[in-house]
Amino acid sequence: MLVGQAVRDRFGASVPTGTLVVNVAGAFVLGLLVGGKAGPGWLALLGTGFCGAFTTFSSLALEIWQATEDGDRLEPTRIVALTVVLGVGAAAAGYALTA
Repeated sequence: MLVGQAVRDRFGASVPTGTLVVNVAGAFVLGLLVGGKAGPGWLALLGTGFCGAFTTFSSLALEIWQATEDGDRLEPTRIVALTVVLGVGAAAAGYALTA
């Protein structure tokens, strides 16, 4: 939430850019770990531990909910689409770099 607020204060973005950036970065790191054939212990520690703590599904869910309160269906749809498309792309890029 703090990253999102900082981005909104600085750039005035309507899409929760801070949460989007953090989640996409976490997907990239997870792609690096999986592509690099991290062992189960490292994958659990860094994939589940670090990436799970770094990324924030709860903030994403809250921001989607807040976007629906205005009655606008396009904004929450855009947030979900951007998160999924950029997250999968980032994970694929991380995987490709280390595979």
